[in-house]
Amino acid sequence: MIKFDAKIPEGPLTEKWSIHKRSVKLVNPANKTKLDIILVGTGLAGAAAASSLGELGYNVKAFCFQDTPRRAHSVAAQGGINAAKNYRNDGDSVYRLFYDVIKGGDFRAREANVYRAAEVSNQTIDQLVAAGVPFAREYSGYLDNRSFGGVQVSRTFYAKGQTGQQCLLGAYSGMMRQVAKGKVTMYSRRDMLDLVVIDGKARGIITRNLVTGEIERHAGHCVVLATGGYGTIYYLSTLAVGSNVSAAWAAHKKGALFANPSFIQIHPTSIPQLNDYQAKLTLMSESLRNDGRIWVPKKKGDARAANDIPEDERDYYLERRYPAFGNLVPRDVASRAAKERCDAGYGVGKTGLSVYLDFKDAIKKQGKKAIENKYGNLFELYYKITGDNPYEVPMRIYPAGHYTMGGLWVDYNLMTTIEGLYAIGEANFSDHGANRLGAGSLMQCSGEGYFILPVTIGDYLADEIKTPRISTDHPEFEKAEKEVKEKIDKLMAINGKQTPTTFHKRLGKIMWDYCGMARNEKGLQKAMIMVQELEEEFWKDLKVSDSAKELNQELEKAGRVVDFFGIAKLMIQDALNRKESCGAHFREESQTPDGEAKRIDSEYSYVAIWEYLGEDKPHTLHKEPLVFENVELKERSYK
Repeated sequence: MIKFDAKIPEGPLTEKWSIHKRSVKLVNPANKTKLDIILVGTGLAGAAAASSLGELGYNVKAFCFQDTPRRAHSVAAQGGINAAKNYRNDGDSVYRLFYDVIKGGDFRAREANVYRAAEVSNQTIDQLVAAGVPFAREYSGYLDNRSFGGVQVSRTFYAKGQTGQQCLLGAYSGMMRQVAKGKVTMYSRRDMLDLVVIDGKARGIITRNLVTGEIERHAGHCVVLATGGYGTIYYLSTLAVGSNVSAAWAAHKKGALFANPSFIQIHPTSIPQLNDYQAKLTLMSESLRNDGRIWVPKKKGDARAANDIPEDERDYYLERRYPAFGNLVPRDVASRAAKERCDAGYGVGKTGLSVYLDFKDAIKKQGKKAIENKYGNLFELYYKITGDNPYEVPMRIYPAGHYTMGGLWVDYNLMTTIEGLYAIGEANFSDHGANRLGAGSLMQCSGEGYFILPVTIGDYLADEIKTPRISTDHPEFEKAEKEVKEKIDKLMAINGKQTPTTFHKRLGKIMWDYCGMARNEKGLQKAMIMVQELEEEFWKDLKVSDSAKELNQELEKAGRVVDFFGIAKLMIQDALNRKESCGAHFREESQTPDGEAKRIDSEYSYVAIWEYLGEDKPHTLHKEPLVFENVELKERSYK
């Protein structure tokens, strides 16, 4: 049985990180040059880590499946990044940020990790400003802030609706500086297909060159995964089409435990599906809910144009239900409320699967120019996709799969249950609990990449300075490469009639219908059977065209669908196990009289950690108890 230790430092919550930094082992500059770090993924977390580790003197091998790190999915983050600077003097603090995240995650996150993220957030903003990120500024010259869901202060720093892109460019520039210095070696168009573990330690990866088809071996003293989340399990999601679970799943199969896999966030403000040919959905930033008001008609099936519906015939249901937070309730609450209204027959549009996000009052009060300055690029994006001008008519929005709070289990050092294997950013589970507050993703990714991992990784590498460079001729490399090639050969040999995309779409619909915004025991049990049957069909009727010895995107997709089947079954198993509702995990059997999530703290106040036992075998559950010493466990209320 795999053993795990969260390694939470002793001492008061406010001092844990300081105490820990004083206690970790250090690697002197001369010895850092002897150590090789493999880093997979070059989004904000990965690029920040690569730039920091390279600057420290380590040799970093960085991998991405895009042609350039600038295409990482971090570019899609729109609304902002949180930090507890309290520039608005509205009562914010590190503790308030910590508490909001714990509460927003429905009390299913570690206190120590969340407090550290809040503590580091202020350094992160300073770092990003120094890197050239053009955050919005007030007239006085101070960085501007806006509010996001689940909070009552303004702590979100933003660069119009392009915050993720600008933060990534800042981290990318730092990483490319290290490339120029020779401390970071960049491997683009590489897909990680397996992890190499030698004597219990992560020592390398197996990749496929996506251009030539060549299978490659890469060795290092440790491996860092910054490979993002798996929200594309639903097929239609706000994530980039290429986002996938494969690297994390390969690590999981080699012994890295997986935590809370069923905790997937549904974002409330996505452009609804427009046709059957879409490969993804488009996010409309949560920041829009600062000024936009969400409503549906009071009359069921009202087919009138939005502007023809009088004010007294509109139901601003979030403001009605949650007067204290209004339109800025957390994402899980807003998503379920939209679904409930649409299911009840009050939805708008041809399908009835959307609600209005209306800026009429904001434009009237602030002027069109002010709204354009804040959200102009988002309004333009919406217009290009839908043909509707949001300055004149309300946007139509509906929830969509977005962010995974689940991921590889990591300890306080961000190390998985495999020695020398780290997971950062959305690839791990650590900082959000059962629901992520808006603008928390960039906060976690940059904080872990710039300030946390560069400290904690030294504690492990200090004992590796006498370890000679790992040879890729080791039998474990040979074994892993052989297994990868056998898997590819198996996929190519099926020669059926259905494409990988066809199977992914069908899998996505099963998961959205039965393991999406709402779950129940009967539906989850049905979903498990349906997924297993679809997987059997996949191995009989998959069609992968062309050759594995060249560029072959169908082969890439096929491999990812295989891994999606694995994570889908684990998500369902996890959702069946957790019979309570909490955050984004909503079990219909466990809700309050007014339809809110009902936790069962006496039974489920733990991190659900799953161990892989082999193909076609149920995972084994381990539990990390969650101890709350600094906050009171109570029912979330945003009313």
